[in-house]
Amino acid sequence: MPPPLLRGPLLLAFIGALAACTARGDIAKPIPTALIPAPQEPQRLVVVLPGRADSLEVLRRSGIAEAIHGSWPDADVLLAELTMPYYIEGNAPQRLHEEVIAPARQRGYREVWLSGASLGGMGSVMYDRAYPGQVDGIVLLAPYLGDEAILREITDAGGATSWDPGPPQPVGTDNWQREMWRHLRSWADNPEHTRNVWLAYGERDRLRSAMPLLTPLLRADHVLVRPGGHAWRVWSPALGEALQAASEESSGTR
Repeated sequence: MPPPLLRGPLLLAFIGALAACTARGDIAKPIPTALIPAPQEPQRLVVVLPGRADSLEVLRRSGIAEAIHGSWPDADVLLAELTMPYYIEGNAPQRLHEEVIAPARQRGYREVWLSGASLGGMGSVMYDRAYPGQVDGIVLLAPYLGDEAILREITDAGGATSWDPGPPQPVGTDNWQREMWRHLRSWADNPEHTRNVWLAYGERDRLRSAMPLLTPLLRADHVLVRPGGHAWRVWSPALGEALQAASEESSGTR
């Protein structure tokens, strides 16, 4: 069982760092989902995780499903309302796997991709850490990558590949950001893993200062910087672009 992600005093710091309100959720119930069927015979699935204040209705209005279908008309889209309470509970990656990803795999999709915005981007990274190889690709949309202290520590060390995270530890309330970055750092030594990892964010995104630490761990042409800020009007078309480019790469036309 993956260890806790957010509990106790760390939760207060995390909420303060993200600011503003968060979407609610009843952790006593399964993660709410909404399936947007593919216009064609479905072969693939893209699971979309929300930002901190997003609900299923926000995701429906975001244009994300339309952007995915514009690039992959054979992809079902599964919106998953994995909101802050599930992270607070401490086992968001496990619940995402057991309630969403694993059942999708059992339905026989040829590919299952995961994408998340902001809080959901962080959740996507933590899922990849807990369940490596369980999705075929990841598109991170302006992911939350930790507070100023950890980002400054990595920057002062000369970047993620030069940074020494210390001995590995079980994820807990005071070290989950360090362990998340330990996992991200491992991407530099595993280009096969990152061949289907993409990053997209707006050039005025409020979380953009963290992105230069992540981009060296990815292929340069897998990083999409587009006009705009921290919003779905940037992320939705960028996700469509990433999926189209991924298809071109896999077919050898890019």
